[in-house]
Amino acid sequence: MLKERIEEVTLANEAFYHAFESLDIGKMDNMWSHQEYVTCIHPGWSLRVGWPMVRDSWVVIFNNVFSMSFSLTELQVQVAGDVAWVICTENITSRHGDATQNGQVMATNLYERLEDGWKIIHHHGSPLME
Repeated sequence: MLKERIEEVTLANEAFYHAFESLDIGKMDNMWSHQEYVTCIHPGWSLRVGWPMVRDSWVVIFNNVFSMSFSLTELQVQVAGDVAWVICTENITSRHGDATQNGQVMATNLYERLEDGWKIIHHHGSPLME
């Protein structure tokens, strides 16, 4: 049972990053629980609380990036009942206008198991300094 749930969360986390890379707000909408208790902290941003504020943060990001790709390393997946968390290093390549940027972010993604599967309820990214 635990192994199955870890596999489910791993797949949900992969889908989250595919939605992120797609820069498609509809795909990101499908990854998140739409509750007032969801939270998000993007690198350098203040805390966003509640689905409307969290969703707006993704719209801002998607409207200001031309492309983004992730390679995840140091991936750890844990499950406790109907809650799961993923800790990873996001190795990011993004393009803003003509400039390509590479960076690393330590991320924590918290998931809740709901009727329609594992939904993200918290994302926190902190930049890694080289």
